[in-house]
Amino acid sequence: MHELLRKSAREVVRLLARGEVSALELIDLVEARVAETDPVVNALPTRCFERARAFVREEVLRRPADPPPGYLYGLPVAIKDLVDVAGVRTTYGSPIFADHVPERSDASVEMLEAKGAAIVAKSNTPEFGAGAQTFNEVFGTTANPWNTALTPAGSSGGSAVALATGQVWLASGSDLGGSLRTPASFCSVIGFRPAPGRVAHGPAALPFQTMAVEGPMARNVGDAALFLDAQAGQHPADPLSLPAPAIPFLRAVEEPVAPKRVAVSMDLGLGPVHREVREIVARAAASFQDLGAEVVEDCIDFGDAERMFQALRGIGYAAARQPLLERHRDKLKPEVIWNIEKGLSLDAAEIAWAERERGLLYQRTIAFFSRYELLLTPTAITLPYDKRERYVKEVEGVQFPTYISWVVPALAITLTSCPAISVPCGFSREGLPVGLQIVGPPRGEHKVLAAARLFEALHGLDAKVPIDPREGK
Repeated sequence: MHELLRKSAREVVRLLARGEVSALELIDLVEARVAETDPVVNALPTRCFERARAFVREEVLRRPADPPPGYLYGLPVAIKDLVDVAGVRTTYGSPIFADHVPERSDASVEMLEAKGAAIVAKSNTPEFGAGAQTFNEVFGTTANPWNTALTPAGSSGGSAVALATGQVWLASGSDLGGSLRTPASFCSVIGFRPAPGRVAHGPAALPFQTMAVEGPMARNVGDAALFLDAQAGQHPADPLSLPAPAIPFLRAVEEPVAPKRVAVSMDLGLGPVHREVREIVARAAASFQDLGAEVVEDCIDFGDAERMFQALRGIGYAAARQPLLERHRDKLKPEVIWNIEKGLSLDAAEIAWAERERGLLYQRTIAFFSRYELLLTPTAITLPYDKRERYVKEVEGVQFPTYISWVVPALAITLTSCPAISVPCGFSREGLPVGLQIVGPPRGEHKVLAAARLFEALHGLDAKVPIDPREGK
């Protein structure tokens, strides 16, 4: 692996800014690394290197005299295949859109390109992002580089694998029920779900929804902060988008403030956790004492979080995808059909209940964060599993009723709208990654990033990636 591919995104951006390396050289390196590794992992099935080369030639001419926080100077970036990139095949992982080439980029891509990001590829994702396992009928299955017989999870699995294998320095992700966080846990990288509106996206069928968000993925916390600075800001296509913060997110990791009191919960009161995951995360959470924090076992009362989430998710799927069900049912995977039909089956009383309960949950969340600065949990309740399995059916003898029931620690946090990051916290006895989820108060991204950076510095697990794919059986 070339030395530049091993460097952090921040180091490479500094080299670009000083003119010590060219963006064209980096694109060449990325293209070679993808050619070397992607036949094994299938992370970046759609590539647009010539478009990226044309972009960086123009970027030099358009570069502002005083670049804003998060400016990337032509750094190669991968974009999840749920997100439109103008002139680049964008399939959403669906055979319905196998040949789709959008004319306009999503707002999130426009924001990134305005900050000097060179889009080099689209990362693999399950159909419409449904399911925490990255496979689809267009491009096939993505493999976990720590053991290629296993899954990287999903739905941002392609992005997580591209980072872990050194194909790119930064990659975009999106998260409804853990789609940023779970792949980060399974691949030993960073996945950060920011507050709704923090990263603009659209035009969207449901521009006022607050469940699904775009966010940064990176190999380390500092790079994730840099990427969030590149992503953040208002855009007219997104009515909920927030202005970029007065204090850059990168400042939170350069001058981190340690938390004084944190809570930890192994299961959020919602279900089973694999015994090895529980042991590893418990040790990781206890190490916050070494940062000077009081660590207390406590948790938000999440109520019937899964029922709440299923209802609100179902509404979104029905609203956005019902026309596809009517026209292309034979081309949709079962899980997508189930989501749409779940939404269509809901009555007004169930929808009203879910909305009321989410409001009450938010009030309990506010009260909780008046007592604690952070909540620590496992990112995922189990270890990476066989990539031939569509989803996790059982953990510790407990069987799950639906294909997404196993991602409860992630989906429960989604309901709160709180920012949450997955940071590597250890490895199983078989060498499989485990992630710690750090949750902060509403719009508390700076606090989450600071704590994640201090934890990362304490344990040094960011040095474990990138890796060459490891063949598994």
